[in-house]
Amino acid sequence: MCDDCGRALYGTWAGRVRPAPEPAGLPVVHAAAPYEDAVRAVLLAHKERGALGLAAPLGRALAGAVQAAVPPGTGVGPLLLVPVPSTRRAVGARGHDAARRIALAAAAELRRAGRPGRVLPVLRQRRAVADQSGLGARQRAVNLSGALEVPVGGARLLAAGRVVLVDDLMTTGASLAEAARALRAAMVPVASSVSPAVAGKVAGAGPPGAAMSARVQVSAAVVAAPALSFEINRN
Repeated sequence: MCDDCGRALYGTWAGRVRPAPEPAGLPVVHAAAPYEDAVRAVLLAHKERGALGLAAPLGRALAGAVQAAVPPGTGVGPLLLVPVPSTRRAVGARGHDAARRIALAAAAELRRAGRPGRVLPVLRQRRAVADQSGLGARQRAVNLSGALEVPVGGARLLAAGRVVLVDDLMTTGASLAEAARALRAAMVPVASSVSPAVAGKVAGAGPPGAAMSARVQVSAAVVAAPALSFEINRN
């Protein structure tokens, strides 16, 4: 990559992004760069044209977004990067899982920076979904509703650290919202296994179901998002 592309991809601080409209259940999302010009070209070259060597700089950018989502000194345990899964059809057509490759590169970058982190690909498709391209925000939300799940045993793995959903790109936020829903649903039985006293200290007052859900802190980080999604540009 040239210096100009590097600066566009990871040369600035990652920022919080919020799509409009914002889907229900969307966790707080941070992105490394706006999805335009050089950043768009790099992402498409990696995902669609097999430029697999770009996973390393994309992982560096994603690691910056993860650091913004969970700053050093916050959270307990290692950072657990959970990639949003692509459909089998998409992985077969591309010959690789772009989000997972970038997540692995980001975890390695985080470890080099002194932050324990690993990738946990615990999300899977539970049903077929339509191609998202050409769908609006509401159509994407309907298309993805209930499409993901965490298999048996995955929730226990997620309890070992701070969960960060990761993907290469956020557009409407529908994929991240559905992924967060699946993670929270899987973690409720784990949260319910603690004593009421411990749950109260962690989650505070409120209904039991809300207290258990509050034990699961799900953040999200992506390489890129539309420029207008960045909070600094929303007004």
